[in-house]
Amino acid sequence: QIQPVESGGGSVQPGGSLRLSCVIPGYNIGTSCMAWFRQAPGKAREGVAVVSIVGGPTYHFDSVKGRLTASRDITKNILYLQMNSLEPEDTAIYYCAAKSGRPYCARADLGTPGDFDLWGQGTQVTVSS
Repeated sequence: QIQPVESGGGSVQPGGSLRLSCVIPGYNIGTSCMAWFRQAPGKAREGVAVVSIVGGPTYHFDSVKGRLTASRDITKNILYLQMNSLEPEDTAIYYCAAKSGRPYCARADLGTPGDFDLWGQGTQVTVSS
């Protein structure tokens, strides 16, 4: 079964940083639209960033622009989410997802988690003083 595996979550104080990683064993993430979603307790899952294949667009959710940045390293086959200036409101489980067979992302993909067919188990990020 092909499934993303996230890592890098943890607990930090406000203003701190974390870097999340996502690998998909046996799968080339360089061929698909990849995404980071998050879900806080009692809230709906929301898109954080979507990353197209090399040369394609990347889109970030407005509230995280400048603080959370998604990227991919095609040589290592890893998707990253660099998280800086973290706020308590960023506390959530962060999920990596892929839309297999679709190389380019659209901004609308941030709002349609149901269109992604590969999902990881998630990694917890807690921002608290």
